[in-house]
Amino acid sequence: MREPVRDFYGKVLGWREDKGNRIVASDFYGKQLGYYDKASNKTHDFYGRVICSGDGTLGLIMQCQ
Repeated sequence: MREPVRDFYGKVLGWREDKGNRIVASDFYGKQLGYYDKASNKTHDFYGRVICSGDGTLGLIMQCQ
């Protein structure tokens, strides 16, 4: 399921999409920013580096603004 991430004013900043074992974070234009791996409980950036434990996909989307 693809859901938009919006700012306070309702503008779409990016997207979160549940793809089974992963939640993929994309910017407004659809460029993948990273993903959250449910099995390992870690968030990875675009290059595959671990950036935090837990679901940090919202942070990835907010950081690119």
